[in-house]
Amino acid sequence: MVKENCDLTNNSSVKKKKSEVIDGYTIKYHANGKTMWSKGKMAGGQPDGYWEWYRLDGTKKRSGYFKNGDPVGEWITYDSKGEEYKITNRDKK
Repeated sequence: MVKENCDLTNNSSVKKKKSEVIDGYTIKYHANGKTMWSKGKMAGGQPDGYWEWYRLDGTKKRSGYFKNGDPVGEWITYDSKGEEYKITNRDKK
């Protein structure tokens, strides 16, 4: 996963998602402003630790870890039912 594709650090002209911080977790919402799009913690303005992304219907779409804003370790992509579909290793070699 390239940083720009995760939309956490993307500065393009895409409409900014509604977000809030609850119990230390940054939660961003889909364009409808009601259903959760992503959830994770930030440190120093960068995603850090475990993050999850969700589809509009609430099923989990992707999950993985960041370290200082960079994706690391195993990232899991889920199918439309929220079941594990693919695992990708993001560690730099």
